[in-house]
Amino acid sequence: MQHAAQIRMWTDGVPVEAEALRQLENMAKLPVLAGHIAVMPDVHLGKGATVGSVIPTKGAIIPAAVGVDIGCGMVATRTRLQANDLPDSLGKIRSAIEAAVPVGFNAHRAPLQIEGKGALLKQRPKEIHRRFERLGILSRVRRLDEKRIWCQMGTLGGGNHFIELCLDEQQNLWVMLHSGSRNIGKTLADVAISDAKQYAARMHHQLADRDLAWLDEGTKEFADYAEALTWAQDYAALNRELMLRQILCALERFFGERIATGEMAVNCHHNYASIEEHYGRKIWITRKGAVSARAGEFGIIPGSMGTRSYIVRGKGNPESYCSCSHGAGRRMSRAEAKRRFSRADLEMQTQGVECRKDGGVLDEIPGAYKDIDAVMAAQSELVEVVHTLKQVLCVKG
Repeated sequence: MQHAAQIRMWTDGVPVEAEALRQLENMAKLPVLAGHIAVMPDVHLGKGATVGSVIPTKGAIIPAAVGVDIGCGMVATRTRLQANDLPDSLGKIRSAIEAAVPVGFNAHRAPLQIEGKGALLKQRPKEIHRRFERLGILSRVRRLDEKRIWCQMGTLGGGNHFIELCLDEQQNLWVMLHSGSRNIGKTLADVAISDAKQYAARMHHQLADRDLAWLDEGTKEFADYAEALTWAQDYAALNRELMLRQILCALERFFGERIATGEMAVNCHHNYASIEEHYGRKIWITRKGAVSARAGEFGIIPGSMGTRSYIVRGKGNPESYCSCSHGAGRRMSRAEAKRRFSRADLEMQTQGVECRKDGGVLDEIPGAYKDIDAVMAAQSELVEVVHTLKQVLCVKG
């Protein structure tokens, strides 16, 4: 671990790009910081703030640091199925999952109806609807397609979002997925980022990067964003839970039997902000590509399409603000990955995984990501590994 006055890094053995280091230096100069910035081993260049950083602020939030995919995160659960229950070819299972969960720009034709058991789950979409109508920030959203908002609930999206079937060290089958608050989260974030830049101009804030503009508590813009932030984070968590339900239903139809789950599902954000107590005071903690890892708390650290992922238990390290990495982290941009790798490379690096192997997902090739083993070794102070997962099937948008 490296030390600096305002930056503490868990990156031993993991390369960090020079642009990301400069971005961290810009962040460390912010007057609203409430302590050092904690840097995770998957750190890489982001918009305004680096991905893989934990940012403490007092009386302020930086909307661009939270990012445009508010509440993006992971969910995973172990099923009672094992490796020997799977067919030799997983193509039909992948098709069944893709039919159940819209991916990319696709959405459900109508909002999902929550049927069967789960009275609590039935109430949560209704609560989300009620709270949406009260969001003050909506008055500054120029175009709003409400049908799209609710039809995207329970959908994956594209980019680095994914659904995977994985096997653990005991050959148990896990369902794991990565997604967030879909287009509505981006819409709310875009408004808040614009508000913050306008506020910075009015207040004559001197910023090394305009995307580091913040909103101060006590302003209407802050109150509106804080309310929208909490709403979008809840939307994202419910979105993941509904997809998990859809995937399990698809597996039940495929196998012709109920798919019981074992260990409880882990549902964790890794792009979000919340009020937490650290070093004896309550402050805002923004995790941009980082996961809460309090002592005993479970989290998920995924690798890439062809590598391992991990279910971890937090150690509650106070210097990291009880956090850990959110994945392996990119080591190159999407454009560079497309220039450097070919479809043949993709096929080789995803050998043994049922997944898309076309040019449309070339930017997600495992070689575009950091070495997950090095990332895990660098954060041994932060988490312990509970389960090691290897995917056998991956659905990408």
